[in-house]
Amino acid sequence: MKNCKTLLLFIGFLTAVFTGCDKEREPEPELTKPTISEVEIGLGNNEIGVIGKDFHFNAEVLAGDKIENVQVKIVPQSDETYEKAWEFEVTWEQYRGAKNATVHKHFDIPEEAAEGKYDFLIIVNDQNGTMLEEKREINIYKAENLPVNPTLSLLTINNNGTFFYRNGEFTVDPAKVSKDDKFSAQATIDGVKGDGQMYLLLINKKLQHRPESIDQIDFEKAIVLDVYEHKDWEEGGSFSNAVFDENTFTWVRRISQLDIGAANDNNALEANPIDGAKSWESGTYYFGVLYKNTTYNMSYFEYLEFGVDGF
Repeated sequence: MKNCKTLLLFIGFLTAVFTGCDKEREPEPELTKPTISEVEIGLGNNEIGVIGKDFHFNAEVLAGDKIENVQVKIVPQSDETYEKAWEFEVTWEQYRGAKNATVHKHFDIPEEAAEGKYDFLIIVNDQNGTMLEEKREINIYKAENLPVNPTLSLLTINNNGTFFYRNGEFTVDPAKVSKDDKFSAQATIDGVKGDGQMYLLLINKKLQHRPESIDQIDFEKAIVLDVYEHKDWEEGGSFSNAVFDENTFTWVRRISQLDIGAANDNNALEANPIDGAKSWESGTYYFGVLYKNTTYNMSYFEYLEFGVDGF
């Protein structure tokens, strides 16, 4: 009986010891996973890719600890049929070690891609061992099968009544304009129908604002040279901010002119005095052509640079 009591006391002692150890053991902290925001897939976030053409991707990444890498994968959907097997993957290593990053990338959709609807996977690997995977959707087209395919076919810039930019190159060297010069431009976008809108902009390069779609324009930084739109075009065609009627041999709409140094710009949609951050200064300026087809959610942009002086 004495031995039984001793054994029971010993078992009780062991139970107390292990119970105490369990109470002292802290649970493992849950690791923080990375997050993403401000995601844009395709130009103007239209979720469209064109075979052989440039593709736009943007995301703000915040690591749980530090970024290991960022990946994009385009993979076929199980319930879709494709003319051939194809998938795509790209990894960006340059963000390794950063806590947060703006991942703004342009890459070509390869020529060997197949048309169709795909899953678009955004993957962020964290140095703490966690991973974020977010799935979106993308439609990939051959250029000839796009509902619209806006492209810039003509850009002519005039300064004081003479050509300043024509046929893809500046006609003066150095390329610059001066205070009180009279500045104007004609832009023509091909391959459009339905509804669409065009902006012609001047932006001081130092402001680091180079929008790639109309929705991104910050009018506190952008000087509007011209804005024009088309509506209810049933047939595809060319859209220009200068319209000439060949039947009557008269201008329906002339291109807008802006004096370099003017107090107000030509934004007819809202008051836009040229002051504050976008006040005229000597330096390098962007000239931008931005177009958005609102019917088909397709965008286009083009930029060039030249000097402004006299301020």
